[in-house]
Amino acid sequence: MILITGATGVVGRETVRLLAETGTKTAAVTRNRHADLPAGTQLVHPAEVAALDGVEAILLSPRATGAAAADLLARARATGTSRVVLLSAVTVRYPAGHARFRRQFQAVEDLAKGCGLDWTILRCADFAANTLAWAGQIQATGAVRGAYPRARTSTIDERDIAAVATLALTRPHHAARTYLLTGEQSLSQPEKVAAIGEALGRPLPFVEATPDEIRRGMLAAGLADEVPDRLLGSLADYAREAGPTTDDVRRLLGRPARTYATWASDHHAAFTGGEHR
Repeated sequence: MILITGATGVVGRETVRLLAETGTKTAAVTRNRHADLPAGTQLVHPAEVAALDGVEAILLSPRATGAAAADLLARARATGTSRVVLLSAVTVRYPAGHARFRRQFQAVEDLAKGCGLDWTILRCADFAANTLAWAGQIQATGAVRGAYPRARTSTIDERDIAAVATLALTRPHHAARTYLLTGEQSLSQPEKVAAIGEALGRPLPFVEATPDEIRRGMLAAGLADEVPDRLLGSLADYAREAGPTTDDVRRLLGRPARTYATWASDHHAAFTGGEHR
């Protein structure tokens, strides 16, 4: 059995789907007893994880497990789990944004490496799904307002992360490996917005705003201080120096990483008020 934390997140959900396609027995950690996951997936409330036996491997999402990660890994080792695959961030190797967020990922990496299980670390660039935050603006105004238009990142499709995670969870030769997962195209925010516009079949402008304006808007929308801190801190640094680009996805999957344009096309309905895949 493979245990997926953060099972209803964009990477966790896709990993569950890929494992189900291979007939792999999977336990999905979620508070939602009615989560829409593939048939045969065992739904496990976070409070029930400690009582779960027979887990061979764990996909560990630090944002989903939080402070419980240490206890989870200790329990895993005690009950015979073989390996852990950790979702981390490229900022551990290529610092950007506020140092406290990088230290959080580094701490969980250290925990995974020292827990006694075989480990694989997936350091990920910014998820393509993060740009779904623009959907409301696009539907309401037909434009995207943002700070730091010159910030460039090699955004990764979360489906590619899940595909690599599935390999690492099911094949032991990825033990003690750290992979840097990015897309293969370094794009600015206006270029990403233009790709969404192409998917929608109409021009879509990017309107530059100050960081303070964006921060105030995010806080007024009820977001916690951490959200604009994460976003704006990273963008400020990526405006000075672009985020990293690697071919690790290509090497691991035997095909190119999906482009942002492909992701935008596949999710175009989300930007018009429909459901996205």
